[in-house]
Amino acid sequence: MENKTKTPRVGLFVTCLVDLFRPTVGFAAVKLLEAAGCTVEVPASQTCCGQPAYNSGDRADTKDIARAVIKAFEEFDYVVAPSGSCAGMIKEHYGELFADEPEWAQRAAHLKHRTYELISFLVDVLGIEAVDAEYTGTITYHDSCSGLRELGVKQQPRTLLRSVGGLTLTELPGAEVCCGFGGTFCIKYPEISNKMVGEKTIDIARTGADTLLAGDMGCLLNMAGKLKREGSDIKVRHVAEILADMTRDVPPIGDTRGA
Repeated sequence: MENKTKTPRVGLFVTCLVDLFRPTVGFAAVKLLEAAGCTVEVPASQTCCGQPAYNSGDRADTKDIARAVIKAFEEFDYVVAPSGSCAGMIKEHYGELFADEPEWAQRAAHLKHRTYELISFLVDVLGIEAVDAEYTGTITYHDSCSGLRELGVKQQPRTLLRSVGGLTLTELPGAEVCCGFGGTFCIKYPEISNKMVGEKTIDIARTGADTLLAGDMGCLLNMAGKLKREGSDIKVRHVAEILADMTRDVPPIGDTRGA
């Protein structure tokens, strides 16, 4: 658990998809972190984590992006992202990028040990076990690939969700199966991606849940889009929005009609 004698100074890595499509998730992250006793700053110089370029094999541009991220965040006690995908990129892949550059490899390693996915940080580092939030409904949860496989994010969101008043959690069959987004995968292989997300939405509907949650905007946008095309009324939200009690005035993802 975090040393309570020192206020953790956290740099929030907002992520591109949160910035461009769902800023509410960023505000929810700030609310959760501040409620947990952190001082939160959002460096204006931050950019993409570099994952699209990295996944496309463009190591030169990825290095330039990674250097900018390292410079923007290396003075903070912690770097926290509301995304297992972006946190995983910074934490697990920057080191190998700079294997041939000792100075930058050292700086990347320094950042690695202070970088966390949001919910993991709250539970594993700060020792938070409950939140002050209400949500009337039955939810199901999709485990995003990067958060699950690279960072071990599985039980942490469930721990906090069980403390939300009025909420019922129904486990999703195949919760650990990829939704088909996969960053550039859905662009390179759209037919396969669509088949995968179609199988996912079948499982989601079978749970009987009225709300789908996950911790990565890429997965959420992919699944929300498919559900909407199928005419489903299932609401889709980032887990941080529920935990921060920020659902009353913000419509679900892909729905402009209201919450």
